[in-house]
Amino acid sequence: RNNHSIDVKDIIPAAKKRLRELKLDDFESLVSLRLMGKQRIWGIKIDNVLKILWWDPEHLICPSPLKHT
Repeated sequence: RNNHSIDVKDIIPAAKKRLRELKLDDFESLVSLRLMGKQRIWGIKIDNVLKILWWDPEHLICPSPLKHT
């Protein structure tokens, strides 16, 4: 529940641009690992290895709408 795949189409434009710069824009999804609160680690899973891309302390790469608002 706290760790899951996110489609690249759903992340913010700045993150998509960074993937292009890193020549990693051929992946369709990223993995989001929730640390605590808003903090996330983002990566790409290749076989059984997670290549870490970003630390997202404010949950800005793929913000989710607040529930019950």
